[in-house]
Amino acid sequence: MKEYSAESIRNIAVAGHSGSGKTTLAESLLFKAGASDRLGKTADGNTVCDYDPEEIKRKASLNASLAAFEYNNIKVNLLDAPGLFDFEGESCEAINAADTVLITVSAKSGVKVGTEKAYEKAAAAGKAKMFVVTKVDDPDANFYNVLTDLKTVFGPTVCPVIVPVIRDHKVVSYVNLIEMKAYTYDNNGNAVETEMPTAEVSEKMEYRIDGLIAAFSEAVAETDDELMEKFFEGEAFTQKELVQGLHKGMNTGVITPVICCSDVTMGCIDMLLKEIELLMPSPADCPAVIANTADGDITETSYDKSASTAAFVFKTIADPFVGKMSFIKVMDGQLKANGEYVNAATNTPEKIGKLYSVCGKKQTEVSVAYAGDIVAAVKIGASTNDTLCSADRVVSYDPIVFPAPCYKMAVRAKTQGDESKISAGLQKLLDEDKTLALYQDPSTKEQILAGLGEQHLEVAVSKLKNKFGADVVLSVPKIAYKETIRKKVKCEGKHKKQSGGHGQYGHVWIEFEPCISDTLVFEEKVFGGAVPKNYFPAVEKGLQDSMAKGVLAGFPVTGLKAILVDGSYHPVDSSEMAFKTAASIAYKEGMRQADPAILEPIGRLLVTAPDDNTGDIMGDLNKRRGRVIGMNPVNKGTEIEAEVPMREMQSFTTQLRQITRGKGSFTFEFLRYEQLPANLVSDVILSADNNAE
Repeated sequence: MKEYSAESIRNIAVAGHSGSGKTTLAESLLFKAGASDRLGKTADGNTVCDYDPEEIKRKASLNASLAAFEYNNIKVNLLDAPGLFDFEGESCEAINAADTVLITVSAKSGVKVGTEKAYEKAAAAGKAKMFVVTKVDDPDANFYNVLTDLKTVFGPTVCPVIVPVIRDHKVVSYVNLIEMKAYTYDNNGNAVETEMPTAEVSEKMEYRIDGLIAAFSEAVAETDDELMEKFFEGEAFTQKELVQGLHKGMNTGVITPVICCSDVTMGCIDMLLKEIELLMPSPADCPAVIANTADGDITETSYDKSASTAAFVFKTIADPFVGKMSFIKVMDGQLKANGEYVNAATNTPEKIGKLYSVCGKKQTEVSVAYAGDIVAAVKIGASTNDTLCSADRVVSYDPIVFPAPCYKMAVRAKTQGDESKISAGLQKLLDEDKTLALYQDPSTKEQILAGLGEQHLEVAVSKLKNKFGADVVLSVPKIAYKETIRKKVKCEGKHKKQSGGHGQYGHVWIEFEPCISDTLVFEEKVFGGAVPKNYFPAVEKGLQDSMAKGVLAGFPVTGLKAILVDGSYHPVDSSEMAFKTAASIAYKEGMRQADPAILEPIGRLLVTAPDDNTGDIMGDLNKRRGRVIGMNPVNKGTEIEAEVPMREMQSFTTQLRQITRGKGSFTFEFLRYEQLPANLVSDVILSADNNAE
């Protein structure tokens, strides 16, 4: 592959709702550009971008994949992002590395939540955007309804560029409004120019074409004062002016072009390739990127190949055969194979071995990558969000912001002895997927694997088994209940044993009362030396050890104050162990008499959702014994603050996604403990007994 400068590179992320035709579109572009010798299908598991065994098995994109190809002396780095919400982190990576986001919209189902999310992510990142309406040749498709929806949802920036001519629910031809020419396509995707549509083709078509041309021209006029003046004077724009206006409008966010294409005949794929070349901004057209210096100052990088090198690692893949593969976007200068750089995140040297231009699972070795290009390196120490720099200018870029893990399951080895293998495999998955988290619950001692949803964790477990040979079992996490007491009591603990030689003797009287403390509050008020001072620590230790298990269900005890008030000892038979045992006896009796209760953890929930869904969400929270604390307006919705018992939250991720159709998000963190309602105590005790068995 040739070496390309920033002006000749196009970095494009293909995003959108699941099932809107992203991978099929990428496959068509690769095939039409000659980068692939066959037109693969997702259903057949033979596409360039969905090459992972899990993707082939599930017939859906699960990872952001890179497919680089050459077309008409430009290099296109195509990043195919998943549409499933459980794999939103992959979409974040693809959009971060791209300069343009190609948002696919099905002509059958129209604008969906995934469409809006892709648009919002692209807009927030300051990326150029283009809509591609797919499946226009389907009998149930309605391109013009979808176009109306796009304008309604995303505003006046939406501008049709290539539209279908439809008669009797069938596509007759396609009109390119830049060229003002119409084309038909054969089954091999070859274009043949045909006559522009007239009123005979469709009663409304002549009106539609006139209206589309007027809207198209007005959108172009908005990009330049001279063009606006020409538009008001009624002069037609030249093709060059249209291209330049669209290019500028895309780059500034003033125009979001709309292009249609066919899945059956590959209609308009050739025109889309032309628009990629002519309309989409290259890295050289993009504004300078803010970077942070080692001194904490702010500087800019602008895809200058003569500057000192700065390259951002935006994605990592853990491959059991190749090793760790890092996908890198060169932000400034030149990234060279066998070069030495500084990792700005760790301030350590980083040796780059071979560099590759990647097209699916095919890798082509390159010697250098210039500013603006995307390449992959293997077996380097850098992780996602790290920056590799020349030693003379160490800078770093703001990290990609990933959605926080919100769905949790306990994970354990299926076979004893595999723990080290599982730990190593999980660590590689965590390096690869920044929306996964692994930690140990300090109360239950369970290993918790957290992700974005049920399917996300299923795929992670499947990868763990197939890639790293580590088989694990997922289960619903235990709830970290605790026990406490509700009244003050005084109890005796006496341990006396004689078995020849020295016996064992310990005797204490202890007052137990509730208090506000996570740990034991121990005091002594012994008079007259009834219990020698040297045994006080043994009594306290005996109580601390006993607090690990309560008397109701064996949960740890909290909120306990113990006062040693009396007792007795034997000058020969008393020992620290005897007094520890005596304290334990007093504890068990005291807990039974002191009206014990089970406490459950309560969490603080912040839910962000569309206004239309707030009523349903609050109804769901009421069913979960939640208490709504307040509601605050936020961008495009409402934030609901509530306090909810943790035992009720396991299914909330799935339920919220169903209620909001994927638009809602939430955070949930531990707040405090509260007494468990009486009607649930028996269930909790029974569950604890079953777990103990």
